[in-house]
Amino acid sequence: MSESITTRNVTFKVFRFNHETDYLPRYETYEMEVTSEEVVLDILNRIKWDHDGSFSYRRSCRHGICGACAIQVNGRATLACKENMHGMIDLFGTEITLEPQSIKRSMKDMIIDKGDFWEKHEQTRPYLISDVDEHPEDEHIVTPEEAEALLEADLCIQCGACHYACPVVQINDDFMGPAAFVKAYRFEADVRDDAHHERLEEMGQAGQGVWDCVKCFECAEACPKEINPIEKITKLHNMIFDEGIKNNGVAERHAVGFAHSIKKHGLLDEGELV
Repeated sequence: MSESITTRNVTFKVFRFNHETDYLPRYETYEMEVTSEEVVLDILNRIKWDHDGSFSYRRSCRHGICGACAIQVNGRATLACKENMHGMIDLFGTEITLEPQSIKRSMKDMIIDKGDFWEKHEQTRPYLISDVDEHPEDEHIVTPEEAEALLEADLCIQCGACHYACPVVQINDDFMGPAAFVKAYRFEADVRDDAHHERLEEMGQAGQGVWDCVKCFECAEACPKEINPIEKITKLHNMIFDEGIKNNGVAERHAVGFAHSIKKHGLLDEGELV
């Protein structure tokens, strides 16, 4: 026997802003009865269809795989088409705040300007750099093992969900962000690429590079393709060391001290890292 549909009363505090007409954003409140079948996207639809037709947001697949409908629910990165509303209520209570992925980048309600995301994407040189014959006589064969070394980084769809879930991106305009690092790893791990050193130097720069990642795992939680950017960021750390690129930053010195402690004592002596 299937479970019966239940309802709960919820107060929604919804971010509203139009960059063409508004000087400051505002929040509007909606009281709704929410069923156990509804997801967050259903609430966005109901606000637009039943309350205010000017309410704007992005949506596409409704299957939790494209990232278009990503927003923040009570400060938590959320795919609106994937998260059940009663699950959100169990987590946050009956007062729910709906906001765009990045408030400071809002153009119209939940729709944000993703220009910075694409700038950081281009900064990684997201293409294969190789001096190849324009008219090769043979294929450049990549073995299955070499293809697997990409760790599915090539499956990234550039939706930006991980980028705007990152707390460092929100406070540091120079930080390249997890999606850019995934793209950089995708080509660093490609045996056909010849720009390894130059790209890794870019990734290792203080303020913008991988050493400023705080390992909060928000990007891994937000990714609709389950690519796990943290895994690629850690790989880039190792690649930078293997390439002999050192900028003597705090994070780099910490990593060196960590390795030295393990090598010397067989365990981590935290006192040596202070």
